[in-house]
Amino acid sequence: MRFVYNSFYGRYSDSPRAIYERLLGIEGDHSHVWLVGEGHEHSFPAEADTVTIGSEECRAALEGADAVVSNTYLELDWTKRPEAVYLQTWHGTPVKRIHYDAPDIGPENRLALLDVDVARWDYLLSPNHPSTERLRKAFRYEGTVVETGYPRNDLLLAGDRDRRRADVRAELGLDDGTTAVLYVPTWRDDEYYAQDVALGLDVEQFTDNMGEGWCLLPRIHYYMADRFALPQNDPRVRDVSYYPDIRDLYLAADVMVTDYSSAMFDFAVTGKPMIFYTYDLAHYRDSVRGFYFDFIPEAPGPVVETMPTLLDALSRLDATQHEYRDRYAAFRELWCHLEDGHATDRVIDLLRGR
Repeated sequence: MRFVYNSFYGRYSDSPRAIYERLLGIEGDHSHVWLVGEGHEHSFPAEADTVTIGSEECRAALEGADAVVSNTYLELDWTKRPEAVYLQTWHGTPVKRIHYDAPDIGPENRLALLDVDVARWDYLLSPNHPSTERLRKAFRYEGTVVETGYPRNDLLLAGDRDRRRADVRAELGLDDGTTAVLYVPTWRDDEYYAQDVALGLDVEQFTDNMGEGWCLLPRIHYYMADRFALPQNDPRVRDVSYYPDIRDLYLAADVMVTDYSSAMFDFAVTGKPMIFYTYDLAHYRDSVRGFYFDFIPEAPGPVVETMPTLLDALSRLDATQHEYRDRYAAFRELWCHLEDGHATDRVIDLLRGR
């Protein structure tokens, strides 16, 4: 089979990566080609075959594929062969509204253009049962939705996760005694089209108040990663926005600070504490995107709206984790019930049975 992969417009990451790496270890007459975006060539292994996304070679690869595996829309002009299969893994449990469920504040006819790609999908993966109908409805998708869990999260439960954590922390220069705070904010639709935007978390306040023994790891959404100037020479801040694989960062971190990002559902697989810094909660809920459910009562950690309350929750991390242990367990039972380390196996069985 001829496989073609895309992740986040040309990166080597996420569920397509997990599927690809598993298929490499399976005997069979397979070929594999990745779509690569400008600036991300270095993140692919040397042995991976790549074509530049949007090029003629890219179009030829897609149109000649037996299976296309992508974690987001392919906004490209190509024609899928009738006998080919297009597996859309998607890239997150929806807490914020998406596609037709979200306010349309982007360019005119954007959803109609995206629907061209949705019509190509043969399978859409769902990470958990509550997400299945939300995804189907949001995309107005009439094809097959399969509840498998996310292949990308298998690594978080792998037997070598402790070794991988140690290796990543060493690569990032994190001492054993350093508490690594992974900051993963989602993007704001209204900021995407704005000229001047500011990072929601005040980095200077963090470094001034948390002191030694703490390190902030900002992981800015790939839509916005080039819009913020972060400290480059402060050992207490390491910009990991362009780190190839967020799964490694989940393992390396000791706590995650997020807001409305679907990263909360993936990080919950690790069982490590989370804090929700929702400085623009009312605006985001009422005017920007909105939510599928009121996540505050279900949040497996404190929901805070100011820097002082965020820093206080971090400084009392053990007490914070203990306080939210029951809610955390309920959150994992509801949203991570398919995350057992074998999602990739289920997806490959799906492809084999095609």
